[in-house]
Amino acid sequence: MNSHNDIDRLISDAESELAELESRRSELFARLAELRREETAQLQPAEKLGQNDSQLSVTNQSPQEDKIALFRSLFRGREDVYPRRFESMKTGKKGYQPVCHNEWAGGICEKPKIRCDYCGHREFLPVTDTVVRNHLQGFDPQDRSVRDFTIGVYPMLPDETCWFLAVDFDKISWQEDARAFLETCSC
Repeated sequence: MNSHNDIDRLISDAESELAELESRRSELFARLAELRREETAQLQPAEKLGQNDSQLSVTNQSPQEDKIALFRSLFRGREDVYPRRFESMKTGKKGYQPVCHNEWAGGICEKPKIRCDYCGHREFLPVTDTVVRNHLQGFDPQDRSVRDFTIGVYPMLPDETCWFLAVDFDKISWQEDARAFLETCSC
């Protein structure tokens, strides 16, 4: 059995190691943010579609790849995870939750006994062109249940930046509120 001093030393060592890991984690998040900014600079929607900014035009006749590229450039958010809309057949509850590779996997997923928030086996799926195509079509051809396929976006990136804002102005004062918002943004 360890003495009190040994336990204190072990606790101190563990805390130091954890602080080093947190520091390294922060460094990696900063590096990822830098790489994503570089990637974005290289893959502007107009360049990806082979056009310049003033001629960016996607029509019904455009190839699917161009439509998907435009959609992804307009609704850009986290690439490492995305939410999918769900509707419970039992309770009627509706909402969005992150898509997990292990959801309902036998021997791994412990739903409904353990909520996804507390699961140690969560493995988020990234946004891909196929995911966006399925969203735009409204279904996943690989899903035998033929459920509606609607995804959301997590606009806040891990480095706490974002590519777009969605702002809702309603009620009688919506015009005044919109003007005030624009004035604040232009400062």
